[in-house]
Amino acid sequence: MSHQDWTLMQRVASGDEAAVGELYDRFASLVFKNARQILPSQAEAEDAVQEVFIRLWQTADRYDPRRAKLVTWVMLIARRHLIDRLRRSAVRPKPSSLDSERTPQADAPVIRDGEYDERNARLLERIADLPELQRVVIERAYLQGFTLREVSEQLNAPLGTIKSALSRGLVRLRERVSSDWVG
Repeated sequence: MSHQDWTLMQRVASGDEAAVGELYDRFASLVFKNARQILPSQAEAEDAVQEVFIRLWQTADRYDPRRAKLVTWVMLIARRHLIDRLRRSAVRPKPSSLDSERTPQADAPVIRDGEYDERNARLLERIADLPELQRVVIERAYLQGFTLREVSEQLNAPLGTIKSALSRGLVRLRERVSSDWVG
């Protein structure tokens, strides 16, 4: 399978449109699902998917099946792109915020315009209800765009502890949020 993946990526690198289409067909839904979980709107997620596949096409010659499965490599590039996108949007000044006298807390999650609908407000409430370490890790990793390694360094905690807190927090959050949205 890895030889087929390498061959596919070599075809993508050479500009073979059929190969790009095959790569897109295999991974677009997975990349979109990931983007939709992170970005505030479907339109932004769709844009991000297109940008990820452009990046995959531009870096296709760097794929090495000895280092990672193709799905792992695709998702790593997607995750990096999504984090970069979040960071760019977080530092871009908003016209309304220039007039505001309020200054956000340094530790507060980055919230973009349009995210204050009822569903997201409930989600933020559920995040706030999590145990402190789980809450902080989720806020920094998902809302502020830090990598887990960066969160580990910021909190001076082992990376394994941060990963466990993220996993437990996401499970707890998924359980609470799904019960809110179902009923």
